[in-house]
Amino acid sequence: MEREDGEGSDPPRYTLELTRLCGEDILFCVDVDAESLVEMKSTGSNGRPFTRLDSIKQAILLFVHSKLSINPDNRFAFATLSKSVTWLRKDFNSDIDSVISAFRGLSATSPSGSADLTHLFRLAAHEAKKSQAQGRLLRVILIYCRSSTKPHYQWTAAQKLFTLDVMYLHDKPGPNNCPQDVYDALVVALETVSEYEGYILESGHGLTRVLLKCICILLSHPQQRIAQDFVDFPKSLTKKPPLEPAAGTADDKISTIAGI
Repeated sequence: MEREDGEGSDPPRYTLELTRLCGEDILFCVDVDAESLVEMKSTGSNGRPFTRLDSIKQAILLFVHSKLSINPDNRFAFATLSKSVTWLRKDFNSDIDSVISAFRGLSATSPSGSADLTHLFRLAAHEAKKSQAQGRLLRVILIYCRSSTKPHYQWTAAQKLFTLDVMYLHDKPGPNNCPQDVYDALVVALETVSEYEGYILESGHGLTRVLLKCICILLSHPQQRIAQDFVDFPKSLTKKPPLEPAAGTADDKISTIAGI
């Protein structure tokens, strides 16, 4: 930002240099451990409860449609996480039909026992170099569903080639799980690998609408973000009572009549 001194008593003017936002290549990595089949507190039209995986699919479709409305040049690819990471659809593209087709192959696995993010970070770093060569940014959005399994990885903090966002769906704390420890481990992972400001959002309420609100926050472009500590949305929509019109004064009535 540059300041231009005005002449005479005119206030100074500021000009903001134009910067180009890079197109995004966004890699969704969905945790398909057995905990992704935990039921949410909402049901479909057939009366069957949604699972976390059902709600995740809804959220990703909302994200992709919205992101393409913002910029049709954004591209998407998909991977799954069980013990390690596997490609679901490797080629980045903007075809919504391709996204829906990829979801047909998205299903939960048996309990994995561990979650190794090393391969995810290696894949992302490799793809990030290809994206950078095209003047683009790579972002990874990890959707994690395990309440008692901390992810592990081998990575050096010097390698920051992509941005990592995390959406963490978990059970409420109990004697058989430790979601706070898992959350803390995810925060460390995010801070270790992220090139730009990465966001980590979580929900233990089992509400699909909370997941959808969170996924909308992740629509923000990494180059335009503020620190997560300063993010104060989405705000709760508290219903306020309507304001009663103030009783008109005598002067008000006279003015109204005079204006007829």
